[in-house]
Amino acid sequence: MQLIQSTYLIDLLSTITLRNRAAPRGSDSRSPRELTELLLTDLGDVSSSKVSRALLAQYRDMTEDQKHAFFDMLASDFDINGPALADLARAYADDPQPDRLAALTEAAEPRRQEIFRRLNRVPGATAELVAMRCDLLRMAKVAPRLAVIDQDFLHLFRSWFNQGFLVLRHINWDSPASILEKIIAYEAVHAIQSWDDLRRRLLPEDRRCYAYFHPAMPDEPLIFVEVALTDGVAGNIQTVLAEGRPALPANRVNTAVFYSISNCQKGLRGISFGNSLIKQVVEDLKSAMPELTTFVTLSPIPGFRRWAEQRLAALPEAETAPLAEALQDGGAALRPYVAHYLVCERHPRGGPLDPVARFHLGNGALIYEVHAGADTSDNGLRQSCGAMVNYLYDLDQIDANIEGHSTKGTIAHARALTPLLKTTSAPAKT
Repeated sequence: MQLIQSTYLIDLLSTITLRNRAAPRGSDSRSPRELTELLLTDLGDVSSSKVSRALLAQYRDMTEDQKHAFFDMLASDFDINGPALADLARAYADDPQPDRLAALTEAAEPRRQEIFRRLNRVPGATAELVAMRCDLLRMAKVAPRLAVIDQDFLHLFRSWFNQGFLVLRHINWDSPASILEKIIAYEAVHAIQSWDDLRRRLLPEDRRCYAYFHPAMPDEPLIFVEVALTDGVAGNIQTVLAEGRPALPANRVNTAVFYSISNCQKGLRGISFGNSLIKQVVEDLKSAMPELTTFVTLSPIPGFRRWAEQRLAALPEAETAPLAEALQDGGAALRPYVAHYLVCERHPRGGPLDPVARFHLGNGALIYEVHAGADTSDNGLRQSCGAMVNYLYDLDQIDANIEGHSTKGTIAHARALTPLLKTTSAPAKT
C-alpha cells in the first residue's frame, strides 16, 4: 500500500463516486420482504441490480419503526436453520467428506450475509450499508436480539475493509474543501474550532495529516491522524496547537508526535484501522525524513478522572487528602497517580484499564512519559484533570512489546516512570 499523491488516481476515485451518485434509483411497489426474498433467487446481473437499488431506496425512505421492523425480519426470517445445521454437523462428524464440509459451511452462514453481499454489488451501496449498520447499532441498544445481524456486518466489513483495500492519502491545505470539512467534523480528540485552526494543523511545514480511504467510499475518510514534527518529545497539547506558533524548519525536526487519531465512520465500529495507519505513517515519514528518530503520541487519558474519583470514594477518610489535593491542583503531584493508573490498573477482561492505553500497548508501544497540566481544555480537565501521556513507538521493540503484552500481559514502560510507581501516594486497590 502506497501513499497516494497522484492527482490522476484521486480524480479517478472521485469519478467513481460521481458515477455512483448519478446511477439511477430503483423504484418498485413490492414490499421489502418480497424484494429481500427475490434478491436471494437466481436473478441475472441486471435484474439483481434493479432489485438491490429498489430495496436500498426503500430502506432510505423508511421511518425508524419501519427500519426496526426490517431488522426484525432479517434477524428472525433470514437466520440459519439450526436443526438442519445440527444434522449436517453430525453427518460431517460421521464422514468428513469435502462435499459434506461444503454443505455444512453453507448452512452455517445466515442468509442475511448473502443479502448484504448482493446489495453491495450496486455502485455506492458500501456507504449505504455502513450507514445501515449505524441504524442497527442504535436500535440494538434497546433490542439486543438484533445483535445477531451486527455479527454479519462485522464479518463482511472486516473483509471488505481489510488493509489491502485501504488507500492512504496525505491531507493538506490544498485537499478538496469537502474533505477538509469532514476533517473538521470528524475530529474527536481536540476539536477544530475554525478554518484558521485547521490551517494551523495542515499548512505549516512541520505539520502533517494522513487519512485512510476506501475505493468504494473515496470522499469519506475512515480514520485520520494528525502529526506534529518537533524538536524533542512534546508534552503539552496547547503548545502543539498554539496560535502564532513559529514553524520548525526541517533541519531542526527529529520527532514525530501523533497527537490526534479520529475514527470517522460510526458504522465501522469494531473494524480496526488505527494499528495499520500508525505503522504506515511511520514508514512513510521515516522514508521521506530520515532525520526523524523518535515516534511518539501525545495522548489523552480518558478514564483517569473517573478511576481516581472512584478510588477517592473508596479510601478511608484519613487517606483521601493527598489524592484529593492532587486532583484539585492538577500539578506534579498528580503524576504518580497517573503512572499507577496506566501501568497497574487492569481491565476485568485483561489489559490496561484505560482504553487508549489498551490500543497503543496492544500495537507495540510503551508508556514513555506522563505530563501534568498538558491539556487544560474543558475536555482534558474533565477526563484526566489535564494530564496526558506519551506512548513511544520504538521500531526495534514493537514486535517484542506486542508479544509480551499479548502472552504475558506486560505493560511496557520507560525506566523513567519507575520512581513514580514506587511512591506511596498511589491509592491501593479496594
